[in-house]
Amino acid sequence: MLLTTTDVLQGVEIEGYLGIVTAEVVYGSNALRDFFAGIRDIIGGRTGAYERVFEQGQKEALEELERRAKRLEANGIIGVAINTGTINIDQTGVLLLITATGTAVKLR
Repeated sequence: MLLTTTDVLQGVEIEGYLGIVTAEVVYGSNALRDFFAGIRDIIGGRTGAYERVFEQGQKEALEELERRAKRLEANGIIGVAINTGTINIDQTGVLLLITATGTAVKLR
């Protein structure tokens, strides 16, 4: 399966457009990780724990995007975009949201 952020492929013909596919990954926050991230906010520096969460989440979102495109019998996804965000669930909790979208295509 070919995944690309572009909407034009050199040397490859798009036989058909099968529709938009989306995938979502949601992670709950972790008290210990949040504590250390808060310390990083005070003293400065990168928050490696959250970087790993987002890296893993992006990987999982792309894998799910591919699974959903295969259900449409696609062999490619063009125009792939990954977005991140948060969902506030109450005064003390936040969920991390990672989404991937693209257009499922049949490549010749």
